[in-house]
Amino acid sequence: MTLVLASGSRIRADLLKNAGLEIEVDPADVDERAVEAPLLEAGFPPEDLAGVLAEAKAHDVSARRSGDLVIGADQILAFEGERRTKPEDMQTARRQLLAFSGKTHELHSAVVISRNGEAIWRHLSTARLTMRRLTPEFIGHYLADAGNDVLSSVGAYQLEGRGVQLFEKIDGDYFTILGLPMLPLLDELRRLGVIET
Repeated sequence: MTLVLASGSRIRADLLKNAGLEIEVDPADVDERAVEAPLLEAGFPPEDLAGVLAEAKAHDVSARRSGDLVIGADQILAFEGERRTKPEDMQTARRQLLAFSGKTHELHSAVVISRNGEAIWRHLSTARLTMRRLTPEFIGHYLADAGNDVLSSVGAYQLEGRGVQLFEKIDGDYFTILGLPMLPLLDELRRLGVIET
């Protein structure tokens, strides 16, 4: 039995490898916006979107990898009741950081384990992040220093790097913020006999 990560996320793969797990990376081929569209129209809350997307990714890969355990994950940022996606360019990142300044947003990180196209375990974790009041000048300097890497982050920040300077308060698990709730996932993998207890 192989442990498979249904994601191309370097951070998620690194988290698993750094924890001592042997994994194969096999990114899911899921059109996230198409999956989300009817759910958004129906008024699904952001945390439910994260769970549905994580499960869709896990199912996509596990349906073609008989017997393997497939980990699917997704993260949704909710701000003032709305879901936010990765900024498409630096101007969008700047506007997003200005909007977040002095306010709190939530990151909902879902993880699903699937085998043979069926979910056998699901978990959702939420972190609440409060940004300090940021001046437009600071945001400009931050984005110039951080570069285009911020465009790969849903919040236009990377907490493991310069992004930590943006925050005043964080309530939640570090791994949830990075997009993969590791502690509950490792606990379930122990329960399944995949890793040593």
